[in-house]
Amino acid sequence: MPDAVTAESTLMFHEAAEAGAAVRRQRAANAGPLAALAARLRDAPPRAVVTLARGSSDNAATFGRYLIERRAGVLTSSASPSVASVYDAVPDMAGALVLAISQSGRSPDLIAAAEQARDRGAMLVSLVNDEASPLATMADACLPLGAGPEKSVAATKSFIASLAALLDLVAVWTQDAALTAALDALPDLLDRAWQLDWSPALPLLIPAEHLYAVARGHAFGIAQEAALKIKETCGFHAEAFSAAEVRHGPMALVNQGFPVLLFGQDDESRDSVAELAAEFAGREAAVIHAGLPGAPGLALPVLDADPLIAPVLEIESFYRLANALAVARGRDPDRPPHLAKVTETV
Repeated sequence: MPDAVTAESTLMFHEAAEAGAAVRRQRAANAGPLAALAARLRDAPPRAVVTLARGSSDNAATFGRYLIERRAGVLTSSASPSVASVYDAVPDMAGALVLAISQSGRSPDLIAAAEQARDRGAMLVSLVNDEASPLATMADACLPLGAGPEKSVAATKSFIASLAALLDLVAVWTQDAALTAALDALPDLLDRAWQLDWSPALPLLIPAEHLYAVARGHAFGIAQEAALKIKETCGFHAEAFSAAEVRHGPMALVNQGFPVLLFGQDDESRDSVAELAAEFAGREAAVIHAGLPGAPGLALPVLDADPLIAPVLEIESFYRLANALAVARGRDPDRPPHLAKVTETV
């Protein structure tokens, strides 16, 4: 990494800092298309929702699955693009809503899977940052992410824009006034979340070789994204686990000094994640947590927000930490080795 690179000079730093502005643009631009799409979904409710995504976009799809199943009451599952692109086999999609989520909209396997799903009867909706991409132009409806150019290999503002688009879709679809009000506050809250100081976690993470990122419910997709970003930008092994699953084997690896990063939100899931933090602390792990007041270990600052919005704010604060951690470990987070901005999976 060039000596001139500092935490504040990276593309990742500047692009992640733009998340609030991106969400403002997106919500203003998508109000009309969202209203029309939501009306169609209310008039002809889908029998199921299927998500198509890879990488960070698939982590956003995990967030969306919890959101849609809980708030819209529709069974939601992630599809494997390889079923279409490799095996040329697509199930009957009649009556299904397919949400294709992508920053670039140009990965061949996603395009193939989306095309075949549409041909098999699905209603195809794309959430894509590049409005001129094939995935955007082939869809029955497109919700542009509005993140603007994102040049760092590490997706940040486009991930948060994907979360915001999913939240907005469900809020308008279900006519949820409380969620809409929470979304109205989201851009300003993202700006504030970016300023929160998570740097006290750096001494625990700079020497790390492994990390568990743990959450439950709506925050699980955020834990997946945090683990991906650690691997991608910081160059050490990280895994994401649901708080309900980590006791089933992975706990055996946790011992003195093993870093664990836990995310929580003020809903029915928080007590179980806080109890797990205490169990990790009992094993002398290096416990770091956000959104779990009173839990043992290093408590990172968070903003008071609606439980559906809180994980979005936490990942924004995490991005600043991950960027600083990468630089502190001597890496350039904008140019991870062996990775490209558009992954052309077939």
